[in-house]
Amino acid sequence: MTEARAVLVTGSTGGIGTATVRLLQSRSFTVYAGARGPAAFEPGVRVVPLDVADPESVAAAAKRVAGEVDGLWAVINNAGVIVQGPLELVPADEWRRQLEVNTLGPASVIREFLPLLRAGSAAGDAGGRVAGRIVNVSAATGRVAMPLLGALSASKAGLEALSNALRLELAAWKIPVVVVEPGTTETDIFARAGAAADAAMQHADRDRVGLYAAHLAAYEKAMGRFKPGSVEKVAEVIVRAVEARRPRRRYAVAEARTLGAILPKLPAGLRDRVVGGAVGLNGIKP
Repeated sequence: MTEARAVLVTGSTGGIGTATVRLLQSRSFTVYAGARGPAAFEPGVRVVPLDVADPESVAAAAKRVAGEVDGLWAVINNAGVIVQGPLELVPADEWRRQLEVNTLGPASVIREFLPLLRAGSAAGDAGGRVAGRIVNVSAATGRVAMPLLGALSASKAGLEALSNALRLELAAWKIPVVVVEPGTTETDIFARAGAAADAAMQHADRDRVGLYAAHLAAYEKAMGRFKPGSVEKVAEVIVRAVEARRPRRRYAVAEARTLGAILPKLPAGLRDRVVGGAVGLNGIKP
């Protein structure tokens, strides 16, 4: 059952996930592509039904993979969603969906696949590289919360905390836990987030929605100024973390390097002004 460097990628059916699957396959990994729905990849990619928000689905996926390989080189927790809007206007079920996919989902995947990661870590490879690693795809909003992205920020902050705790818990088995922070990326996750937010607004109290008209307009204008980067650049960083002899704890891509490295060090008042200005909220009056 031994396979050359088997890896699992969640959220593989679009954007960063698809690019990562293809790049890993080109690097001679045996790739298990976790997918909620239909998926089409090049021959050799092993598509596994996997909904990270469904514990039974995660357990079934782990059982299948364990029946085919002796261990995993890496688990890449890439599946994610974006819920946007002012906290007051985000429905409770959308908050739950955000946390179930972005925070509880990776925890469930790690819990079920850890036996395979331990086996992969024990095997290593001839080059002495540490196998059995975990790569969690986070966001700079996990370290610097953004207005109108409170749900996303909370979910990614949870993933950051989970990663930091897990790194120490798994140190005895020499299983690295890596966080990758993409910047703004050219993927339809943002379009889906916008559509979901618009749908939620249709059911929200019209008076409350009106209170945030200026906020929403300013946010939309500010987001239009960002030039998204390619998913391939993020995939390259993820694969670098997977292949590194001794991976770093964190890899940041594009503007995530600035947001995550500089803003957290600013005094709180200055940081609030910078973030508020970046999304056009400074100066808005009720």
